[in-house]
Amino acid sequence: MVGVLVLGNHKILANLRADTITVETPTREAVRLAVRISSRAHRISLRIDPTGDGAVLVVPEGVPFKQAEHFAQDQAGWLARNLARQPNRITFEDGVILSVLGRKHRIRHTPDQRRGVWIEPAQEVADAATDGETGHADLCVSGETDHLPRRVTDWLKRQAREEISSRARAHARQLDKRVAKVSIRDTSSRWGSCSSSGALSFSWRLILAPESVLDYVCAHEAAHLVEMNHSPAFWRLVRGLVGNWEAERRWLKRNGAELHRYG
Repeated sequence: MVGVLVLGNHKILANLRADTITVETPTREAVRLAVRISSRAHRISLRIDPTGDGAVLVVPEGVPFKQAEHFAQDQAGWLARNLARQPNRITFEDGVILSVLGRKHRIRHTPDQRRGVWIEPAQEVADAATDGETGHADLCVSGETDHLPRRVTDWLKRQAREEISSRARAHARQLDKRVAKVSIRDTSSRWGSCSSSGALSFSWRLILAPESVLDYVCAHEAAHLVEMNHSPAFWRLVRGLVGNWEAERRWLKRNGAELHRYG
């Protein structure tokens, strides 16, 4: 059963099971809001899903769903404006340029090869696909076209696991701490996390960021092994590991959402 509510020229289709809300706006035919019930949230909030698949409505436990509906209605204009600013999704396919630790790579499909995924040395000539830039490497992918996106994603995840695990553990050793476990995931709300048991978790998409940015996030989570907060003492630890970190943090705030557009 679906209920229909109207706010001006914004129509809301509300799933009465309270798991999703679909907002129709003048600028976008249908925007799906995933409803997430949170025991930690103190107020209703709406955030853009960085993957580009709509938005998330966070509702504290115990808040009536009708109240959440009204909040979504009130924010329909904000939602339309912010979704319009989102960059287009970038699928992994032949010719696409992506950055791996700050170095440009062009995906090149080589269906007749049987080598999986590998990197060819940087080209010395300018390529129109790189807007005249030189020095990009080719990320070669063998096999059928339908398998290319998965193969590229799997390769990037392996690179992320190798880079992140080694850097996070190295930073932890500098602090005389031990990492219990390193997990690589596809999280959309945070780049890394640290549990009280010493387990660290990171987004594999950090491999698409500059090397210094990935290293900063590794140091950030390693520092939480000592300080489970963001106190001045915590930031002193981060600075001791990677030096000035402000530029890397700013880069993530400006460009982080775009990393979720790949794949």
